[in-house]
Parts: sequence; structure tokens; C-alpha cells
Amino acid sequence: MSMTTNMKRIPIAFGNRVIELKIPEKNISSIILPSEPEKRADAATLIIKALENPIKSRRLSEMVDPNIKIAIIVSDVTRPTPTAKILPSLLEELYIGGAKDENIKIIFALGLHRNLTEDESKKIIGENIYKKILCIQHDTHRCQRIGVTSRGTPVEIFEGIMDADIIVGTANIEFHYYAGYSGGAKSVLPGISSQESVITNHKMMFDENSISGRLDGAVRQDMEEAAKIFGLDFILNVVLDSKKEIVAAVAGNFIEAHRKGTECVDSMYKVSVKPADAVIVSCGGFPKDVNLFQATKALDNATKAVNEGGFIILVAECAEGIGNQVYERWNKECQSPEDAIERFKDCFEFGGHKSAIVAKISKKFKICLISKLSQEQTRTAFFTPMSNLKEALSAVLFEKPDAKVHLIPYGGQTLPFRKDFN
Repeated sequence: MSMTTNMKRIPIAFGNRVIELKIPEKNISSIILPSEPEKRADAATLIIKALENPIKSRRLSEMVDPNIKIAIIVSDVTRPTPTAKILPSLLEELYIGGAKDENIKIIFALGLHRNLTEDESKKIIGENIYKKILCIQHDTHRCQRIGVTSRGTPVEIFEGIMDADIIVGTANIEFHYYAGYSGGAKSVLPGISSQESVITNHKMMFDENSISGRLDGAVRQDMEEAAKIFGLDFILNVVLDSKKEIVAAVAGNFIEAHRKGTECVDSMYKVSVKPADAVIVSCGGFPKDVNLFQATKALDNATKAVNEGGFIILVAECAEGIGNQVYERWNKECQSPEDAIERFKDCFEFGGHKSAIVAKISKKFKICLISKLSQEQTRTAFFTPMSNLKEALSAVLFEKPDAKVHLIPYGGQTLPFRKDFN
């Protein structure tokens, strides 16, 4: 007698395409999805409304005049911020106050990331604005020290922004695995800061409150102090849904407006769950899975949805490989997870932190990866390589035929939290 198992087919994002998971219905614990708004105003309307009603701040149009120099900080290519949709309304607001194009410049907040190509820059800004406004890339080697935070982080800022009278930060707000959330003060630190500033700040990432979805961690607090010392005058931040559409916009004071944005993120993306035996998590596709360095954020989020010793299967294309030379080097040099954890305690090296974080996770869970990386690259990063979803699911069900599996299709944005701890 053959029993027919009810199979469910679930689309999972992988780079720019979709792969299909076939899973017996009885093994699905839940599909952890954000609760996103069904209806929304269009992006321009949301942005204009935010700019007209800034939080704890005057309107930008009241802060500028024809002689004032303005710098706008924008995200680089690793962030999904829809800068080209944000800038037109932001510039309109500046023009209302009489601002002139020749007094405006746009700075790409690279932090410690690679430089952008001209094509990438144009795509981020939008052709028309790119033609008429000076766009420059942050350079970690050209920074000026202007102070030190109470936690000892030097505030060293890109000198190309120093002549501006008004600094405006733009970004999207989503969970961030050690800054709590992206956006707000992050435009300044790490966005336009020196390597020493960034590294000193990031050393606090093992502070127990420096985790996704918290605002009281040392990393975020230190970033905000640096932005205050520097004088970040205004932010325009947006919240995106899983289709990368703008669902909310906040403007004004870089702390108060940011907090309003994080409330919106929480209401959509914090999901309470009961941990299961296994979790299959996709970053949500490109650009969140462009390389392993970015993709591990989804791994970090997924840890809350699985019992200790359970499986985490990360689905991430990693078309650009590991994505960070230091991370790649540590993976090759650290023979075991213990090596990476010990090495990180002795020597903070930005990029190496990823190796240590993944090492820590690999000691608590069985972590598997479906990607375009070689088996060698996958293994040295402490993952078990799996060639496809079928193979990964078989491994889980072989060990425990009645395993309960959570699915997280948008692991980059979704933050499960355990019911029993709240």
C-alpha cells in the first residue's frame, strides 16, 4: 500500500531567480512571513509627506538658503535603498528653500566597502541627477579627526564632506545584526568614517545587546554619539517591504525620526515563533545574497527559529563569492570554528568578525548552504555544502522523518523571536 504524501511547493528566491522547494505538508511548521501592509500610498507621496512633517526638526526647506552648502549621504550598492526614488523629492524640498545645485553634493557612504563603478553610481542616483549634481565616493584614507566618543571611538570623518553646512543622511531602515537596525546615524559611522573609527565601533559587536532589533546595544549607541559629535542635521529614511517597495518614510532628527522608522519595521518584521527542528531561510534574493558576507545576516536572524542542534539551511546565490578578502582569508586560515572564535578574541579584524559569528552559530546548529560557491569555499566557511533544496531537506528528514521545518523566504528582513523569552 502506498501512502500519498501531500507535497507543498514553495518558491524560494535565489539571486535574481526563484527555485522551488517541494516539502511534505506534515513537515511544515510554518512559513514565517512579514505582516506587510496590503494597501500603500505611492512612494513619492510618502516621502513628500515625511519631508513636510519632519520629526523633532524644522523642515529642510527652512534650514537652507541659496548660499548654504549641502551634503547628502546615500547608500552604496550593498544596500537596497531606492536612492533614485528618494532623491527627486528630497531635492525639491531643498529647492523650495532656494538651494542651488552647485552647492549640493552627494556622498556615497561606502564605509569599508569597495568603490562603486560609474555604472553602479549612475544606477543608484538616477541618470538626470547624476548629470547635474557632484557625486563623490567616501575615502577611508582621507578622514579628519573631530572628536572621540565616550566609548573611545575616534570620530574621523571623510574630509570631502567637511565644507558642508547641512548634512542630510538617507538610507533604508531594516534589522541589522549588530547595530540593531540600519539607517539613522549609520550614514555617518560607518558610512563616511575612517577604518579606525569603523573597527573601534565594530569591536563592540559582541556586546550582548548589540543584536538585531535592539536600540540599546553599544554599537548603535556609539554610532549615534559619533553622529552627534559630527553634526548629522537631518535624515530621510525609508522602510521597504519584501518586494523592495517603499512602505513608510520618516524624516527629521536623526534619532527621533529613526526611532519612528524602527517601530514601523518591528510591526512588519518581528514575528514571534516557537523554535522548530529545522529552518530553511532565503535572504530574499539579490542584492541580499550577492555574496556570503551579506548573506550571513539572514543566517543570524534564523537562529531564533530553530532548536539548538537543529538544521539551518541557508539559500543564498553568492554570485560575487565571499565578498570580503579578510573574511575569505580567515575562512582559509581557521581550521575549525574554535580557531575563528579564539582568533577574533585576540585580534579584531573587520571581515574576520563574519568568520567568528558563523563559527559561533555552527557550534550550536547544523548549518548548510545552497549557493554558487565551491564545496571547498562552503566548507571552509563552516557550512555543509548542499547542491539543492531536495538534498538539504533529505538530510533533515533522514535524521528525523517527522521533523518540523520553518520556512523564512525573506530572511534578510524577518526577525523571528522566541515566544518563551518574551
